[in-house]
Amino acid sequence: MRNIILKSLTLLFLLPSLINAQDKKEEPKFGIKFSGFVKTDVFYDSRQTINLREGHFLLYPDNILLDENKNDINEKPNFNMLSIQSRLKGTISGPDAFKAKTSGVIEADFFGNSGSGLDDVNGFRVRHAFVKMSWKTTELLAGQYWHPMFIAESFPMVISFNTGAPFQPFSRNPQLRLTQKMGPLSFMLCAFAQRDFQGYGPEYNSTTNTYSSVLSTKYLRNSGIPNGHFQIQYKPDSTEHLFGFGVDYKIYTPRLYSEVIAIPAKDIVDTVTWKVTHVNAVTAKYKVDESIASLSALVFAKLVFKTVTIRIEGIYAQNATDLTMIGGYAVEKVSNANIGKWEYTNLNTGSVWGEVQTNGKKVQFGLFVGYTENMGAADSVKGNIYARGSNIDYLYRVAPRVVFISGKLSIALEGEYTFAMYGTANGDKKGSSTNNKAVANTRGLLAFIYNF
Repeated sequence: MRNIILKSLTLLFLLPSLINAQDKKEEPKFGIKFSGFVKTDVFYDSRQTINLREGHFLLYPDNILLDENKNDINEKPNFNMLSIQSRLKGTISGPDAFKAKTSGVIEADFFGNSGSGLDDVNGFRVRHAFVKMSWKTTELLAGQYWHPMFIAESFPMVISFNTGAPFQPFSRNPQLRLTQKMGPLSFMLCAFAQRDFQGYGPEYNSTTNTYSSVLSTKYLRNSGIPNGHFQIQYKPDSTEHLFGFGVDYKIYTPRLYSEVIAIPAKDIVDTVTWKVTHVNAVTAKYKVDESIASLSALVFAKLVFKTVTIRIEGIYAQNATDLTMIGGYAVEKVSNANIGKWEYTNLNTGSVWGEVQTNGKKVQFGLFVGYTENMGAADSVKGNIYARGSNIDYLYRVAPRVVFISGKLSIALEGEYTFAMYGTANGDKKGSSTNNKAVANTRGLLAFIYNF
């Protein structure tokens, strides 16, 4: 009798646990896991720079700007301290759908979307937002993620937020990405648009009756065709090595219509009263069918050994403004003067970068080296240029670093020497810069990174 009572009491106490265990098995596989980091950057530049977000995203040193006494105005140091790179990421898991494992990611930081001043710094903005469906050998990603030319498995591990730009493609895009795996090989097709990272194009100013250069997504949107990319990656079995290449194709429609001056601006003088009346120019609009196609390619490799990791990449890019690189396109000629129709030519960019990094658990050393060059255009350039760095012949960067790691906290020191050759844009009438002069900037960066 005593044993029966004991067994009954044991079963009574265990019953809620058994019920809860059964309930847990029946719960759908849904949840969200948060991660990210808090980061503070303290940086000093030896001169004024071309940058984003108050200097936080450094591209290259600014050009020489002489005052009346021939002093370089931009030869002035700059200092800042920012925490806007701090990031929050939510990784979402959910039940299967269409016989595929599903997941999602929402990632945001405080970097803002636009502006070099205070207009959008500290703004909470979306970095990544996508859903992923994974079958046995096939994967479909829909949402905002890295541009396919930014290789998420192999990119510079520099401390600076520029992540190797402008030598390394840097962009995030709304996209549809399909990946098919075949053993160690994977094939990727991607169709995507532009959002935060845009291209240059012409914008007519009715006051000055001239075209200025502005950044916008409309030049890709108005083409009616998404940016396309094809890529192959090879990951040898039982290693972390990676090899691959990709090709990228996009079409811009810079203008939907032209504006041709029908009646020029002039001053009309009344010879009786000598009163001067200014008459603004009158322009006529004509629908034009203009476009420019751009082709880019890249090859990359990552070699992972026990003590060191080596990364290397080479890029040939046409119209690379949206990749945060130098380059763009230009007006080759006026093909129809009566309606103001233009023809365009690409400005070509060549770039190569490499990095060596140690794999220590407590201390890591790294060295990044990058070189990029304005390769000009295949055709003559007789009109406006819509590009970044069209007055730059070439750039190079050397950036050593050391990172001290203790648990979730890292303290990093990085030096960044960036050299630029500035000159006359389109000096050779083929899109290249001539009469170049050297300018350099040295950045010292101290960063505190707390991962969670």
